[in-house]
Order: sequence, then C-alpha cells, then structure tokens
Amino acid sequence: MAGILLTNSEARADVVDVVNITVPSSCSLSTNSGLGETYNVSMTPGQYKNDIGDTTISVFCNANDTFAIYAIGYSNDTYGNTEMISNNTTTTGNIATGTAINGSTSAWAMKLSSVTGTYAPTIENGFGNFSSVPPTYTKVASIASAIAPITGISQLKATYAIYISPTQKEAVYTGKVKYTVVNPNNAPAPTTPQTAASSCIEYFPNGSGVVGTMGCQPLGDTDTTATLLASNFSRSGYGFAGWSDVNDYTTNPNAHFYGPSEDITFTAGQYTGSNDGLALYAIWIPSAGSLQDSSKVSQLCGTGSGSLTAATSGLKSLSSVSALTDQRDNETYAIAKLADGKCWMIENLRLEADNTRGAANQALAQDYGTSATYGNFGGLADAESNFSGSTTANSLYYSGTQSGTASINIGTTNYPGSRMPRYNNINTQSRASNPTSNSFTSGNTVGGMYSYGNYYTWAAAIADTTYYQNYYNGQADRSTTSICPSGWRLPSGTDPTMVGNYGALSVALGGPANGANANSSSSPTGVVMSKIFRSYPNNFIYSGSAMNASILSRGSYSYYWSSTPDSNNDSYRFSLDESNVYPGVNIGSKYFGYNIRCVVVSN
Repeated sequence: MAGILLTNSEARADVVDVVNITVPSSCSLSTNSGLGETYNVSMTPGQYKNDIGDTTISVFCNANDTFAIYAIGYSNDTYGNTEMISNNTTTTGNIATGTAINGSTSAWAMKLSSVTGTYAPTIENGFGNFSSVPPTYTKVASIASAIAPITGISQLKATYAIYISPTQKEAVYTGKVKYTVVNPNNAPAPTTPQTAASSCIEYFPNGSGVVGTMGCQPLGDTDTTATLLASNFSRSGYGFAGWSDVNDYTTNPNAHFYGPSEDITFTAGQYTGSNDGLALYAIWIPSAGSLQDSSKVSQLCGTGSGSLTAATSGLKSLSSVSALTDQRDNETYAIAKLADGKCWMIENLRLEADNTRGAANQALAQDYGTSATYGNFGGLADAESNFSGSTTANSLYYSGTQSGTASINIGTTNYPGSRMPRYNNINTQSRASNPTSNSFTSGNTVGGMYSYGNYYTWAAAIADTTYYQNYYNGQADRSTTSICPSGWRLPSGTDPTMVGNYGALSVALGGPANGANANSSSSPTGVVMSKIFRSYPNNFIYSGSAMNASILSRGSYSYYWSSTPDSNNDSYRFSLDESNVYPGVNIGSKYFGYNIRCVVVSN
C-alpha cells in the first residue's frame, strides 16, 4: 500500500497583483462648432449693434475645485491686442475697444451671460455688461468649489457690441477674444508671451506675486552661445525650476526647459539686428507640501503612484520636478528626482540664521537620529550685534551687513573667512533693496542674487557650532548632522573608499565610473559633463564661494559642500566650471563659504 503523508496545515503561497490608476484633474473648453466662431457683419457708418455673436462656451471639468475662465484680446493673433484691425493698409483707423455705446468714437465691446442650468458659471469683473476687451488675462467667469466633481457641462454665452462712427473709413475690421479655462478656480492667472528687446536675452517673471527684477543679458551679432543667468525672482509658495522658451510651458508640447546656468546655442544674428531678442520665462512649481513631511517626500521620491520620474538627459517635461516648503522659514524649493534615482533640492539653500525669527531660529538644523519636525539644533549664529574684531567661536554663518570688521577666532587660529556674507552682495541689507540681479561691468554677467542662496562654513553645513573645539580636543566629527531640513541631508562626497552622492550622480549622468574629475584635458566628455550638471533639471549654478567677506568666482564656478570630512582643515566638495567637473573628489577648507544642496535621507 502506498503511504500518504498528511500535515496538520495546508501549505499555500499567494501572489497579489495591485493595480493603481490615477485620474488627473482635467478641464476642457469648446464652442458649438469647435474652438471658436466667426461672425461677419456689415455695418453702416453711425450704426450701433449690440447683438453681434452668440457663442455658447461649454466647459467640462472633473474636479471638485472646479474652474475659472479667463479672457484676453487676441487681435492679429497677438496676446493683449484689443483693437479691431483694419485690412486697409492705407489707413491707420483701427477700432479700439470700449463700452461701444452710441457716440462719436468707434468702439467694440464684449459681455458674458450664464446659460440656464445646474452648473451655470458666475460672471465676474463686470462682464455681465458690455465691457472693454481686456488687454491682459482677466477672470471673467468661474464656478466655486463644489462638494463633488461636476459631471455636467457648464455653459456661458459670449456676445459682442459695436458702434461705427460716421467718419469710420471703409475697410474690413477684425477683432478677436481668446478664452482659457484654468483649474482649480483659485489657480494663478495665465501668463502671456512677451517680446524681448533686440540683441538680448530677457528674463520674465511669468506669474503673479513674483518679487525681484532682472535686466537684459546682451547678445552680440556674432554670438552663437550664451550661458544663462541664475534667477533673481522669487514667488511665495513656489519653487524655481529653471527657464523655458515659452510662457505656457505646462501645456505647450514644444516647450524647452533650461537650467539657470545652462549653455544654449543659436545662430549668429538670430536675436540681434531687427530681430526680437530671446524671451525666457521663469518655471514655477507650486508647493506640494512640506520638506519635513515624510509621507509626502516618500510619495514623491518613491516608485509608487504619484512619484516623480527619474530625469533623463534632454528632459523636456515637468515629470521629474515638484516643490516643497521648508517649515523653518516658509521658503519653497524646487526638488527633482535626478538621473541617479534620488530626490535632490535643485535650488541652493537660502536658510538664514538671525535673531528675528523666534522659534524657527531655535530649530534650524536636523539630526538624522531624531524624528522632530524641525530637528534639535539650537541656532547657527550669534546675533549680528555680537560681531566684532574680538568675537570668538560659534559664529559659523554670517547673515548681516558688512558693518565694521568682524573676524572669528577658532582655537588659536584666526579664520576671517568664517564670516559669511548674505546671498545678495557683501553689504546688502535685503534683496528687496537691490533687486536687479545682473551686473555687466566690464562685460561680467553674473545674475541671480536670489538663486545663489547663502554661503556656509562646513561647521555650519553640518550644524555643529562646537565642531572646531571638539576637533582640537580630540573629539569625533559630527558630520552625520546637517543644516538641511529634517528628513534631508548633505550629499556625501568622495573619499578613498566611496563614491558618494555627487560621484554617483556624475556616473548616472555619464561621468567617470569612479566619480573622479572629468575635465576637457583628460576626458572628451569633460565639457559636456559640466553642461549636463548645469542643465535642467540638475540646475547646478555658478554661484562661486565666500571668503574673507568677499564673493569669489560668481558666474564662472560652483562649490557645494559634502558631509565627508578629509582632515581637521578640509572637507570634500563638489565643484565645476566651464571645462571641469569635480564630483566630490577634491577638497576645500572648512572655513570657506560654499553653497548647499540637500538630498533625501532615505536616498
């Protein structure tokens, strides 16, 4: 008889498939005949008509934060042009927009009305009456937030009126109005294309609430390349992710994206002479939450639903970028999942230590071993009033003005370089007092005071005010701490036993396998590597360094701290110029002032 072995339990193995489908918010706008209507009307001089056009504009939106409709003059297919353009080239008698009432001056006007229905939009800004066609994008209708997604189609009617004066010249006059739907209802207004001045690259803020100004970067007739300027624009609640050659980069499939210090090429004379210059627009990414929110960071930097896509060379989309806000001072930073698959801040850290921020100043740094929202560090700098020629120790980062001569004595050695200027200039009170970012003295184009961020000694970077004393007393480095937000850290550098974050990123971007220097003399990819690091969305910029209360090499060199010390005086750093990339393999003196980029701790 064959034996049968029975067990007390049945062995089993399960396989579970999980399918996640994300349906994004989407709104569409159309008219009865498609994307617009054409009305041909014959008018006798002195006549008034208020029933021109009867366009029903239909909107479908699947989101419960609904939508707004904006209008703008679009005559001659030019944004902001509100005139009716004459086809009679022998006269300049175009018809201006206005209320179009009976009178002595020709004018045309528009109005909107809600179509009866459950989801009829609210008419805004007086456009329930005949009004002038707006020269900038103006909200004209909207539906406020709903409890549930609107599944029906919302409709409104657009119509036009015109008065033709007895003296109006014979011609065909054509006026256009462009309508745009925006979701959600409280989203920023759309922006319009701009015309750059000839023979220059002109940088536009491209959004509402943007602070700062930028000048024109000159171009010569024979120029075929240019290094773009870092940004001097800031926008509360948004991170800056670079430049685009179109204003509507979120929806325009032909948009190109550039890093703040990226090299671009063009044809000689393309933007000079009678041609318009090159218009570039700031790319703004709205904050998706807090840098210290571990669940949001995990979502964006992970591999599941809602995660960012690892960047590839030549990326032409926003799929790799987001933005998060530092709870310590409410500064928002663009972040990206770069080619190494890790999330990085792609803006320089701007955190300031001063004596005016209260609780935030008591929690500027984080320790990897803590779970506190901010971290456990009690401050980075003495109050500005404490700076004097005899100041000793602990003032590791300087955020004040250049008033008097300050030096920092560490142990028995004087390190005047420990006195760090603010991000604007050596003696700038605040960016608002000197907002123009471009300097062309002797041909020097530097730009980007805001984007440069702040400069930190290595002790400030690792958030250890007692580092130097500890070192000279034989205590261990505390390089596992940093000034980065809780959940983020300084990238590791390269010592003889490891590649580190900078080296690994270099490898992912096509650099040397060992993370070593890539330069134009020893490697055919050297110059290319520098360009790649400065390109979107890597966005390393020529922010220079700080030493002895001076800013050096701004506009031509980059220096970023790593967490990896080399000796009592030096630490590994990342640096680059036009022809060289040092991905964490060379060292810098710990009392120099370098910039900081943070990487997620879990990476």
